[in-house]
Amino acid sequence: METAERFRAAVEKNELAALDDLFTEDIRLYSPVKFTPFEGRPMVLGLFGVLLRTFEDFRYIGDFEGTAETSADGEEAPSAILLFRATVNGKQIHGVDLLQFDEGGRIKEFTVMVRPQSAVHALSEAVLAGLVADGLVPAAVDG
Repeated sequence: METAERFRAAVEKNELAALDDLFTEDIRLYSPVKFTPFEGRPMVLGLFGVLLRTFEDFRYIGDFEGTAETSADGEEAPSAILLFRATVNGKQIHGVDLLQFDEGGRIKEFTVMVRPQSAVHALSEAVLAGLVADGLVPAAVDG
């Protein structure tokens, strides 16, 4: 799938601007650290800006193509799975990106799964700090 290849190349080259036309306007990104998805191209691009700064030694190590049911509408969609490895704050991460495409070939749904739990925690803290720093989410208020 051409879009998956273009996505992989943009991430590996740390080229955030190259991701813009690969996402649908209403893309939904399901994160391992947040119950509700990140929604809309501006928010997802902002999240990728944080991720590209946060991951160290990020590399894709494999890929698979097929179809899978989407979370949003339950429809089967062309899909690609990209396996990756990275480091966040000294923690090794093993992960999977599930990209699901619309009829035009753009990414409409994106699901990220990572392990182990200690790496999920490190990733969650680093991403939240980046989102707050970039003004994409409000800082937590101590009560």
